[in-house]
Amino acid sequence: MFDSKTPLRSRGFYVRMRLLQNSRHSRIPEKSFWYRFFKWILWFSLAFYLVSSFLITHTKPTTFISKTTVSPSKASRALIEESSLKSSSLQQPKSPEGLLKGMKVYIYDLPSKYNSVWLSNERCSNHLFASEVAIHKALMNSDVRTLDPWVADFFFVPVYVSCNFSTVNGFPDIGHARPLLASAIQHISSQLPFWNRSLGSDHIFVASHDFGSCFHTMEDVAMADGVPEFLRNSIILQTFGVKYKHPCQDVENVVIPPYVSPDSVRSTLDKSPLMRRREIFAFFRGKMEVHPKNISGRFYSKRVRTMIWQKYGNNRKFYLKRHRLVGYQSEIANSIFCLAPLGWAPWSPRLVESVVLGCVPVIIADDIRLPFPSAVPWSEISLTVAEKDVTKLGKILEHVAATNLTKIQKNLWDPNVRKALLFNNPKKEGDATFQVLVALSEKLDRSHKRSNVSSQ
Repeated sequence: MFDSKTPLRSRGFYVRMRLLQNSRHSRIPEKSFWYRFFKWILWFSLAFYLVSSFLITHTKPTTFISKTTVSPSKASRALIEESSLKSSSLQQPKSPEGLLKGMKVYIYDLPSKYNSVWLSNERCSNHLFASEVAIHKALMNSDVRTLDPWVADFFFVPVYVSCNFSTVNGFPDIGHARPLLASAIQHISSQLPFWNRSLGSDHIFVASHDFGSCFHTMEDVAMADGVPEFLRNSIILQTFGVKYKHPCQDVENVVIPPYVSPDSVRSTLDKSPLMRRREIFAFFRGKMEVHPKNISGRFYSKRVRTMIWQKYGNNRKFYLKRHRLVGYQSEIANSIFCLAPLGWAPWSPRLVESVVLGCVPVIIADDIRLPFPSAVPWSEISLTVAEKDVTKLGKILEHVAATNLTKIQKNLWDPNVRKALLFNNPKKEGDATFQVLVALSEKLDRSHKRSNVSSQ
């Protein structure tokens, strides 16, 4: 019979086996945890590597060629066209609104003694100094005008100082200009706060005669008097301008063209088309003194006109006349070169008349500042002859006629160039009043309204 009691040695083995078995089973949970942990790490690393590789190999670098699909054969052309599009977009002209930068101008409603009463004389609106009238009328009908002075950038003061014509010689007598302007400023500064607010720095005046804001017809007196103290902080639109320091432009200013009637130009061109055959080689009609008078140590035109008359008066290629003629614009329209020598002042209406009637202006006025250089490419449409070289004028014109006259005429006959020198009513995009506004828009740092906005 089998003894149920196990021997001691066998029992010891049995115990040991049971203990060993129990100890192995107790380690299984610990081993399972670390196994799963490392396995998760391994799978995560492998997945991260695969995803990263996919993104790197399948994502295209950003390019700026074009948003349009371009075939490989057209790639180089696309690059060229894209480059040209970018450069052309930088050179595209701004819209009128962009050029004027939203500028607004308030026009003072002054008593008639400062402006409208002078219009009883028809010459006031049509003579060479009439830009003061033309600008006023054009602004009155312009979209830049505001009736609310509190939103204005600039303030236009319409005082006509060039319409007081002498009963002796018919020329404008501007001896009353300074007191008339001073009276107008006294009026506006007592009625509204805007002059005193800025001390006149955002106020605009027109000085359309010989030496501009000095308000005198003789240069020595004009220089001695200088710009009136009450105007030295304002903006002056004036026909006078030189490239050197001069007392009569010692003020913020814009050089404007003298007035030439757009109606008279249109009438002349209707009879004498711009591109017709021109029969006069070199033309001048106006004052030419045979024996110039010494007036206060100065000679009219610095004797330049006298030298022209003496040198070319008998030259058949030069059509020179010493007296004005009512229909002289038809002579300009029939001429190839039109002489524009200085008078007492460096500028003259011949500059404008020559350009708008298609005659190449020959400017003989050292260091003159010409109007609206950003709109009128003067060096490409005119000739400039130094005053000292006036006796060589014939050879100079002959050389130009034989070389690049056709190119100059092509530039000169651009309608946009001619438009920029004429004052229209109402204002037209690109005309002289528009060019004045463009020039003023470059001076908006003087606007009290905008300086207040930027400081807030």
